Amino acid sequence: MSAIRKRYFFRLAGRCLVFVLCVLLYLVRPDAFRVLDGLEFFRQLSPLHLLWLIWVIDMVLQVVPIRNKVPLGSQKLFANRFRPIREKINYVALRQYIAATTKAAYKVFLLWCGLIAGIGVLYYSGVLDRANLFMISVLFYVCDLICVLIWCPFRLIMKNRCCTTCRIFNWDHLMMFSPLIFLNGFYTRSLVLMAAVAWLVWELCVMMYPERFWEHSNAALLCSECTDKLCTQYCRKLLD
Repeated sequence: MSAIRKRYFFRLAGRCLVFVLCVLLYLVRPDAFRVLDGLEFFRQLSPLHLLWLIWVIDMVLQVVPIRNKVPLGSQKLFANRFRPIREKINYVALRQYIAATTKAAYKVFLLWCGLIAGIGVLYYSGVLDRANLFMISVLFYVCDLICVLIWCPFRLIMKNRCCTTCRIFNWDHLMMFSPLIFLNGFYTRSLVLMAAVAWLVWELCVMMYPERFWEHSNAALLCSECTDKLCTQYCRKLLD
């Protein structure tokens, strides 16, 4: 097991613990969720502030180039992770690949919008409250690493080989925090805004530097060059 895969399993365990602690906080100290309202973020200290800080740091790490400890799948938008193939790049095939993967990506986007719209209906009809929306985001926080390490339903639409080549790898925070768009506090709005910025940086790089996102133009994405080994269940299938 690669060092990054081991690290990600520890992170998954940590996220599961965060979810359990948030459930306990909801049951024992529901007033802690007041920080989600308006400017309460600045008026009282809550354990949720620590989670906010962790999420902000995670998003910052997606929009700055980092050489180590961050998977290539998340950092392939940056020039320092681009290794041009030796032969001439087939730009016609590259454009076709980007067009096909973008079409698949926005199928995922529309499906996710449908899910979030359903959550919004439940919120505005009074079935869910602000704390419930927050808990859904924390649940998505756990599911994000389940998709990476165990099984990803989005591969059924994306048809990507693995996370390293995934067209929507850095959509995670936007999807994670999308239930919070219905809340109007600084806590939630700041997370949604930063997630939108991380998503926008990713999408702009896909349009401006498409060669960084295709294994037939970026040699670093080739299976034979992979050091992350995040998705070993898929790697095994390829080896078989």
